Amino acid sequence: MNLLTGYFNPKYILRKKEVLGELPNTKSALAQFFKVAWPSMLESILISLVAFIDTQMVSVIGTDAVAAVGVTGQPRMIFYAVFFAINIGVTAIVSRRTGQEDMEGAKNCLAQSISLTAILGIVLCSIAIGFAKPLVDLAGAAESYIDDSAMYFRITMAGMLFTSIGMTINAAHRGTGRTRISMVTNITANLINCLFNFILISENFLNGALNISPMGIKGAAIATLIGNAVSCLMSIWTVFFDKKSVIHIKLKECFVIRKDILKLHASVSRNAAIEQIFLRIGFFLTAVMVNELGEESTATNTICMNILTLSFCLGDGLGVGTSALVGMNLGKKRKDLSLLYGSIGQRVGAICSAMFMVLFFTYGTNMVSWFVPAGDPNGEFIMKAAEYIMILLALTMPAQISMVVYSGCLRGAGDTFFVAISSLLSITIIRPLFTYLFAYPLGFGVVGAYGALLVDHYFRLFICWLRFKGEKWAKIKI
Repeated sequence: MNLLTGYFNPKYILRKKEVLGELPNTKSALAQFFKVAWPSMLESILISLVAFIDTQMVSVIGTDAVAAVGVTGQPRMIFYAVFFAINIGVTAIVSRRTGQEDMEGAKNCLAQSISLTAILGIVLCSIAIGFAKPLVDLAGAAESYIDDSAMYFRITMAGMLFTSIGMTINAAHRGTGRTRISMVTNITANLINCLFNFILISENFLNGALNISPMGIKGAAIATLIGNAVSCLMSIWTVFFDKKSVIHIKLKECFVIRKDILKLHASVSRNAAIEQIFLRIGFFLTAVMVNELGEESTATNTICMNILTLSFCLGDGLGVGTSALVGMNLGKKRKDLSLLYGSIGQRVGAICSAMFMVLFFTYGTNMVSWFVPAGDPNGEFIMKAAEYIMILLALTMPAQISMVVYSGCLRGAGDTFFVAISSLLSITIIRPLFTYLFAYPLGFGVVGAYGALLVDHYFRLFICWLRFKGEKWAKIKI
């Protein structure tokens, strides 16, 4: 216990010359960190579990259905990248204004962001639905399931308008440190998604009692749409109808154009948008290379990526909580506390990494088997590839969560330009190159893509660690 206490002791984390004021004791520092971080951690873990279960429910139909759903992932994320970029700016601005005790500025940022998101949501939703089949074809969908993929893509993208607005509102809540609100809305919506998955995907006692015919992949898409709509409505309630909310606003405020906020938003979100462009290009290229290997490789990749999401989402939750604490303490002119909470997040992440490493080494292949129905024609290929992939994922763990937490710290400080450059180098250039090299010339196939992922994660960890230690991020003005 003393060793663990010393590991998180602020006096051991910060050097004397870095201290700018009174430091909390170990207990207080951990209490403050988990007060902000635990809801986002729990939210991310449960959402990843729901996605895990979602894919498992689809796999009941067969691994070809898993491939049909999986191939829509990267085209979908290209559209969502716009909102990810906006919301990085929302969290950074709102957290800084919260630290400055300027809640009116935080509310104005939210109101302007909601109107911007709604307009972009309508436009992008229309494009996604109209060009569904060409997009999944470009992503490498096989002829045997391209129609199912296009149908799934159209229905789920119809929910993007709901999801985008909910995401923006929750990004603002995270910026105020009230991460529990986002947790409740997202977990509730995802549980509803699971319920409707159970009712709509395959035949069981519940849809029999309700006289509803199972719809397979279409049912999974409709369940996702319903979940998105519920999440949006719950998020809207927290800012427009809950007068106790610290960022309560009136609907008419969303129709006021505030040029100063748009200009600030553009300056913060611009680099996040560039980062998202690099991310999506890199991920899309990698996905296409894997999908071109064949249906069995697409199914293998979808299953293994769902398992990897469990650890990634935990790191993302830690990163979100740490990002809010970094931004708020920079707003209070306490760079030392930003450093402290960033380091605490990193140390919590290291412990979690070790746990996932053991899990993937010892039980990873068994987890993959949950997604492969008995007698499935792709089953033998998937299980053989999984033996090697899960070892590579276990070896990736020490880098993954740490890298995500460091990136969250930098984003919270507004250092989005550096994060964008790191994404360009690692995800857009290094990862696709190594994926091609390992998968094709060296002949490792889908397993090679995970060797490339390992290289990508350790490179990003190294450069983000250097940036965090350099402390240039603490000098950025928002």
